[in-house]
Amino acid sequence: MSATGNVNCRTVFISDIHLGTRGCQAELLLTFIKSFEAEKIYLVGDIVDCWALKRGWYWPQSHNDVVQKLLRQARKGVKIIYIPGNHDEAFRDYVGTHFGGVQVKLDDVHVTANGKRFLVTHGDAFDGVVLYAKWLALLGDWSYNMAIRLNTVIARIRARLGMPYWSLSAYLKAKVKNAVQFIDNYEKTVADEARRRKVDGVICGHIHHAEIRDIDGITYVNDGDWVESCTAVIERHDGELEIVRWTDRIAESFAEKRRAAKAKAPHAA
Repeated sequence: MSATGNVNCRTVFISDIHLGTRGCQAELLLTFIKSFEAEKIYLVGDIVDCWALKRGWYWPQSHNDVVQKLLRQARKGVKIIYIPGNHDEAFRDYVGTHFGGVQVKLDDVHVTANGKRFLVTHGDAFDGVVLYAKWLALLGDWSYNMAIRLNTVIARIRARLGMPYWSLSAYLKAKVKNAVQFIDNYEKTVADEARRRKVDGVICGHIHHAEIRDIDGITYVNDGDWVESCTAVIERHDGELEIVRWTDRIAESFAEKRRAAKAKAPHAA
């Protein structure tokens, strides 16, 4: 932990923020970004939800704050790489360009501090529904957004009762056999692509299911999302990867540590 009370790490991987939707947990994401200091940040797709914005404009101040905070990180020298997903696929037209210090790439190969090579990709290219039946993907997206809206109502009620955050949509996905099978097939397909590219592992998003596991010798890493689970993946300075699950309680705990560190700073000087 740095003198400011922040966690110092080498790399942060974030995906599926879905700015422009009511389900986006922008406030929690802001506290996460403020609590971690990294040399590099990967934005692994579906950062802005262009599908949702086409249906109706929704862009509160907190969503703008996320964008501004990331741009400030870039101005401070943090290397930020934006890999578009299917919900922000319009940005793929700008692959190879920079926006305010943010580099746009189709995918990337990240080398960890311990020499492991990871393919970094959003993952929609390995989703048969997105590739071959986009109308079904759009229908699924509409249904998912309805579940997220209901999820928001439930979350508010639970918060007032002092209960921890719980995701209805994540619960439903875990209980539906077809969804579980889809996730398993997706993970194996992405791992196969990493094997084909002759790398040690893959870091992706897309399915909103954070996980780190071995798949036949390939390290599969999914950094989750900021709609349901509020998760990210960080690379420590020794090269090890870990999932960070960010909740209201954890965010407040980190905020208290940061305030304490700042209060001690003048005395230390």
